[in-house]
Amino acid sequence: MIDKLEKIGLSHFEVRDYECDMQGIVNNAVYQNYLEHARHLFIKEKGLDFAEITKQGIHLVLIKAELEYKRSLKSGDVFYIETRVERETKLKLAFHQQVFRSQDDQLMLNAKMTVTSTTQAGRPIVFEQADLLLAH
Repeated sequence: MIDKLEKIGLSHFEVRDYECDMQGIVNNAVYQNYLEHARHLFIKEKGLDFAEITKQGIHLVLIKAELEYKRSLKSGDVFYIETRVERETKLKLAFHQQVFRSQDDQLMLNAKMTVTSTTQAGRPIVFEQADLLLAH
């Protein structure tokens, strides 16, 4: 059974000039930086600290990135990212994220980012504090 989170984390950003390519739109790879930062903010909002989790010997590692680009952000665009999480297995969490342009709430990108928990040596480990991410 999959535990779902009803509450959605929101993170707000603005596109910087250097994030755009020659076409004047945000480079596709930059979206992964936005999404990662939003996940870290989401984790922090839930009372966890990404750096502290790592110090405890638990590494939250991205193992799969699924991005569906709908429209392109441009320099100066203000946007927000909605983040929610669900448990896929004992070791895997799926962060479902959507990027919206703020001026018109236009959906720009859908993403599913799958994360697993490992030790520093790369061995699977259960991230017990994940329940805090899944709590209402």
